[in-house]
Amino acid sequence: MKLFLRENLLLIVTQLSQCVMISVLFWLDGYRGKGVITYAILLSIVLLTAFLIYRYISRKNFYQRLQNPMAKLDESLEITEQTPISEALDQLLLAQFRLYQEELQQAEESQNEHLLFMDRWVHQMKTPLSVIELTARTLDEPESSSIREETERMRNGLNTVLYMARLRTITEDFQVKPVTLSKLIREVNQENKLFYIRHEVFPQLKEEKPGITVESDEKWLFFLLTQLIHNAVKYSTGKAKHIVLSIFEHEGNAVLEIKDFGIGIPDVDQKRVFNKFYTGENGRNYRESTGMGLYLVKEVAERLEHRIEMESTAGKGTTIRIIFSETQNLTSV
Repeated sequence: MKLFLRENLLLIVTQLSQCVMISVLFWLDGYRGKGVITYAILLSIVLLTAFLIYRYISRKNFYQRLQNPMAKLDESLEITEQTPISEALDQLLLAQFRLYQEELQQAEESQNEHLLFMDRWVHQMKTPLSVIELTARTLDEPESSSIREETERMRNGLNTVLYMARLRTITEDFQVKPVTLSKLIREVNQENKLFYIRHEVFPQLKEEKPGITVESDEKWLFFLLTQLIHNAVKYSTGKAKHIVLSIFEHEGNAVLEIKDFGIGIPDVDQKRVFNKFYTGENGRNYRESTGMGLYLVKEVAERLEHRIEMESTAGKGTTIRIIFSETQNLTSV
């Protein structure tokens, strides 16, 4: 209604002004028939009101469509009503929808090409890294360890780039199946054993009961756990000699807990550590931090429909839990 009144305000003002002007002209011309003048004004107002009512009723859907935002893009394909201006609006929205679909398809094709390039590039870069690492083993210490440490950092960085590029299409990459958490932890520990040795921080596995199995994507869960372990070890170096990986059940949920006894997270940073590119005080002190690790952890966990909980005390350590819902906890089924 407001849009309708705003559109027709000039017409209403013009018509009323015209009635007044004509009455004044008759009066100045010497005609003093007040009844006729009043009747003419009332008749004009009635006709104007009837026209406005008809116009509003015939275009009611048109005005409502202009005023109400679309909840879904498909609503742009709806037919408004059989009036010229409404049909013109429908044609315009249809043309815009088709243009949007074309541009979206082009953007997706471009993104897929970029993703394919990143995937191939990362795998190509891993080959020379492996060669460098093998060559470094033939060198004397400490040069050998230094080179292998740097190649490991590069490999971890490449993996982060790869998983970040795949994050947009993560749902297409899912292979949900039963995953035994203790087996997954052992595989992650085996993959990172040199990382543990280099930092002199070692994992301890605590399993409430054997064989706790959850429904998840093993590859993405492996990446998620690796990110959390790397953070726990990195921020424990020089302060603690171990981290604790615990598997247990709580209120029907399966819980995978990563607990370190390192520097902890300051209170001011705890609400923002999962934000993209946020490094906080610890990140400024440890210049290797990119601010992407915990962001990826949160994003992957949400896509897998797992919950993340964090507790931390500055100077005492951090505990992060991956919580699998009761429906995902196959052990309790």
